[in-house]
Amino acid sequence: MSGSDRIKDTPAPLAELMLNQDPARMQVLMTTLALANVESQGLLADVLMGSGPLGTVSQGDPMKVGEAFRAVGWSIATNPSAMFAANLELMQGWMKLWQEMSLEAISGDTEKGKDKDKRFSDPEWATNPGFRFMRKAYDVNSRWLNSLADHAHGLPDNLHLRAKFFTQLLTDTLSPTNYLGSNPTALRAFIETGGQSVLEGLRLARADIKKGGGKLYISQTDETPFKLGENIATAPGQVVFRNDLIEVIHYAPTQETTYSRPLLIFPPWINKFYILDLQEKNSMIRWLVDKGVPVFVVSWRSADEVTKDYTWDDYVQRGVYAAVEATLQASGATGLNTVGYCIGGTLLSSALGHMAATGYDKIKSATFFASQSDFKLAGDLKVFTDDPGRGYIDSVIEDNGGVMPGSMMYETFNWLRPIDLVWRYVIDEYMLGKAPRPFDLLYWNADQTNIPGQVHQRYLKDCYAENRLATGQFEVLGETVNLKDVTIPVMVQASKDDHICPFESVYRTALVFGGDTRFVLSGSGHIAGVVNHPDAKKYQHWLNPEFHETGSEWLEGAEEIPGSWWPTWWDWLRPKSGRKTAAKQPKDMGLGAAPGTYAKVRLADINLPL
Repeated sequence: MSGSDRIKDTPAPLAELMLNQDPARMQVLMTTLALANVESQGLLADVLMGSGPLGTVSQGDPMKVGEAFRAVGWSIATNPSAMFAANLELMQGWMKLWQEMSLEAISGDTEKGKDKDKRFSDPEWATNPGFRFMRKAYDVNSRWLNSLADHAHGLPDNLHLRAKFFTQLLTDTLSPTNYLGSNPTALRAFIETGGQSVLEGLRLARADIKKGGGKLYISQTDETPFKLGENIATAPGQVVFRNDLIEVIHYAPTQETTYSRPLLIFPPWINKFYILDLQEKNSMIRWLVDKGVPVFVVSWRSADEVTKDYTWDDYVQRGVYAAVEATLQASGATGLNTVGYCIGGTLLSSALGHMAATGYDKIKSATFFASQSDFKLAGDLKVFTDDPGRGYIDSVIEDNGGVMPGSMMYETFNWLRPIDLVWRYVIDEYMLGKAPRPFDLLYWNADQTNIPGQVHQRYLKDCYAENRLATGQFEVLGETVNLKDVTIPVMVQASKDDHICPFESVYRTALVFGGDTRFVLSGSGHIAGVVNHPDAKKYQHWLNPEFHETGSEWLEGAEEIPGSWWPTWWDWLRPKSGRKTAAKQPKDMGLGAAPGTYAKVRLADINLPL
């Protein structure tokens, strides 16, 4: 079949490409391929040794991965039935594989349909017997490896979770798509470009190593086109308050009248607030302002030599309380509604517990976006909160002058979804030689902030490891707080596919408050599940007024509603926003316009005393 006869956009088979090459050129290509494959394996080693949680193994295994693997091995070795079951699964998997491959060889028929695993979308994985065998063998082996921890009975929960987490990382790493010599898409590009794709990839890898100061820092996007306040985070407003920890931004109304009760948003300090104002088309801030809500947002300062020793109490006092008072002064209101996103919501709930204990009643309602106050089911991040995990984090903080570096948090979150956030870019950039494209969401994701070490350590120990906030044992400004004492109206939002704040964990959070609480579940994940403008007409959300013991039981009886959850939230928030009054423009306090100064500080601009 000629190239003109081939269906458009269907890549040429590798065998055809190789047969059509001049023999001398093919020999050069094969020699270059061998060298490039060595470089590919070296690059993979750099990723493993220098990036993410797997890289800790090269540092003496502070996360005690070996301990978890040994515990699994010992449990299976000393339990004959478990060993038999594990070995039987592997044997059955391989027997089925050989049977399938034999039948396909005899009949010439292969499975039809698109591969559900997008890593293996190249047609070669289905049509080429060698690649097809490689793909099926990988499935058999990875499924078996990932099942071993479940065969190990009697493991403590932390060891079981650690073994499962790192085994999954290992099997994701061993995917044949991650190696140049066994990735048909990369091989095809290599042949078609005469090796240029690999050369470009190596240049991109070297640039990323330079960017990371000698450590591989995988670029996910071209950051050069974006500038805060010009083409991203452009909602008009003024900074109306600033202290050493926060700026409070008041956004300009778009209507002559607004509701009398302002909305104050506490975003996470792990990232910057402008995820809520990326572009006009998806800005939650603009959407709320257009509804007539006086919107105020906290912008956190990235930890530096001034704030590196701040504590959780400082974040409550100089963050939550200071922002509430500044918002009331700027708006002239006597009460306000609040939002807490992710860890910003955890902080807000702890502050609400303190307010309930001390009689402070200026917050009239709270909405929590993808936020946890109960951490019993907090998911894969709990790997970093047992004794070895916290010990490793403590050493990182000590090595960085008392600060948890934003770059470390960036890597950690990427390695929670390595297929999409690590290996995808290794393949596209370093193997295919594709320079990263501009993408506003990925620009924001890479714009990390440092965290005061004491704040991060307390979050991991008291919240994740010991679940003190949900059990009435968390202390704030000298008061032991009980979230059952928080009786203001609360709405808790979770995202169904959230890998940072899992749905079941956030659902448990909805059960800890003492007043009227509503729960809403949205489609998608930690970001897209929250920031889903109604005009996009994407995803769905679920509602159920009845609470059950688990989130899955709640979901069984829930009503599925197409589209964004924002209108449902607005139906809840609007009656709590007061009457309409003349709109109040943000006052120019001489502190600058939105998005403020703290949001514009990049990690590279911060010098910490080490």
